[in-house]
Amino acid sequence: MAGRFDERFLDEIKSRLRPSDVIGKTVKLRRQGREYVGLSPFTKEKTPSFYVNDDKGQFFDFSSGKTGDIISFLQEAERLSFVEAVERLAAEAGVPLPAVDPRAAEQEKVRQGLAEWLELAAQWFEAELRRPSGREARAYLERRGLPEKDWARFRLGFSPSGRTALKDYLVAKGARPGELVESGLLIAPEEGGAPYDRFRDRIIFPIGDARGRIVSFGGRAMDPQARAKYLNGPETSIFHKGHQLYGLAEARKIIAAAPADEHPPLVVVEGYMDVIACQRGGIPAVAAMGTALGEEQMEVLWRHHAEPTLCFDGDRAGKQAAFRTMDRALPLLRAGRSFQFAIVEGGKDPDEVLREQGPAALKAQLARTTPFAEALFIRERDAEPLDTPERKTALKTRLRKLAATIADADLSQAYKEDLLSRFEQLWPTREPVYTVGAAAREMSRARWDKRRAQMAGATPEGKDASRKLRQSPRPLAAALALAAVRDPGVIDEKIELVGARGFGDDKLDALAQELVRLRYEADGMEFDAALGHLQARGFDTALISDLERDAGRAGVSAPFLAATGERARDLWRQAFDLLMRLESLERAVEAAAGDLGRDGDSSTLNNLKTERDFLRKLLNSDWSHPEESPTVLPH
Repeated sequence: MAGRFDERFLDEIKSRLRPSDVIGKTVKLRRQGREYVGLSPFTKEKTPSFYVNDDKGQFFDFSSGKTGDIISFLQEAERLSFVEAVERLAAEAGVPLPAVDPRAAEQEKVRQGLAEWLELAAQWFEAELRRPSGREARAYLERRGLPEKDWARFRLGFSPSGRTALKDYLVAKGARPGELVESGLLIAPEEGGAPYDRFRDRIIFPIGDARGRIVSFGGRAMDPQARAKYLNGPETSIFHKGHQLYGLAEARKIIAAAPADEHPPLVVVEGYMDVIACQRGGIPAVAAMGTALGEEQMEVLWRHHAEPTLCFDGDRAGKQAAFRTMDRALPLLRAGRSFQFAIVEGGKDPDEVLREQGPAALKAQLARTTPFAEALFIRERDAEPLDTPERKTALKTRLRKLAATIADADLSQAYKEDLLSRFEQLWPTREPVYTVGAAAREMSRARWDKRRAQMAGATPEGKDASRKLRQSPRPLAAALALAAVRDPGVIDEKIELVGARGFGDDKLDALAQELVRLRYEADGMEFDAALGHLQARGFDTALISDLERDAGRAGVSAPFLAATGERARDLWRQAFDLLMRLESLERAVEAAAGDLGRDGDSSTLNNLKTERDFLRKLLNSDWSHPEESPTVLPH
């Protein structure tokens, strides 16, 4: 529905409202020159560092790093979605909402119908828990320390073992089996035949959106021999696993109910029962629909907290989930957007701690957190013994590469200095790492650039050819951008990275930002409409032909241009990941070359160059066919 709101409509709202008036309803502001100042609504502070500038139409919060307009303020401060924030401001400004697109309205009608059947199913599951068929489920919940008084709060239910019990009930209420299959409540056999209930003989956990509206269900099997202990509903038009977080609506209530001088943590745990345990103890907690967090889920978390706490189990699976989350989060980190890590003591999970020790003990354990940078360093330090010069050098190389994956240049440099400082402290007798000033870094880069030119045997003709080539983007970057214009939805699973790092060439940054904005505000827009939108925003009408010209030089390194459907999207994502990795390695090589004169560590530079060159070779081959290209990246 965000596609209803074009730039002209949003500008009209903003022109009628002063940010100081809107924000002043939440934050006590006082005038200071041409700006207004107050205490940050996002952090604890005694000295005001929150500024509102009506002329610029922006707020600036220096304590948390948040900034934006009145729409983003309502999203951050009141946990509203984009659509909710716009609708509220439109009412306040007296601007009528634009007419709904007929096709979008029809899709919304279908989704609303599915939501109604999901709600009715939830009520039926709740009732079944209290009927004779739910006796064993009730006993299980009581053994887990979850009393009956809390069942209604979390809307727990039970699905009996009958193959069509739920289906028969909903069909009698007027539902069509096809609708119930589309909602995820029924399974349609691949070989044909009548659909049947997806959830059977399971305790049911309703999955709600940020506003508490049910979008799917999760079920825990009562039979210990069941093939899947936990089962989630499938992807549907209203349930996207990569975006949803279990327990978010209740967590928002806990955060909103906290005293003004308190800022409770937002904790990410692994399971339904862990979320319920934390929330019963007054701790706002959520869980992903899988083991590791995705980029979209991270974005949702950061809208509600600057540094959510990740609390995964201490076993091997929990550690792997934490490590995958680290790797996914690194490129997205910036000021005001990070994570902390907490481990519950004794190999227990939050549910066990609450039952055995009470809410105070659980809160105390979750309050003992490790910052992201420290957790990252510990992971790499403990990956292998550091008993040889080669292994020590390998650790240093990994630390440089990880810091280079952070898109924010300032934070990337800060991480590199922090991680290398921790590295040097492992052997205190060595010379300490000194921070290199900006001027020294520029001198190092200049020397390295000159040396690179000499190695390449640059000539006047070569320089002229390079100058012309720089007027066009890198071929693979152009190919990625061309595919994204043709199919804007291709960026969805990488939308945060595209927003932060573009397509791997700064000449395409403006296009990347516009495509990201387009996906956030107009989900479902196809090629013709997307091209018209881009042209209306000032992009040249020759955009496609220029991209096709530049992408044509990519050859076999852009197999996604010749593929179709989901295969094309999958190849696009793989190529994007490879190019981002190459870009990070190139930055790491440059940084290591600049540091060479300081610490004399040529092995780190050589290792980075080896991997960079290998990746360049891989990208220039037909990497989409493993039998025709290298399969193992060097470490």
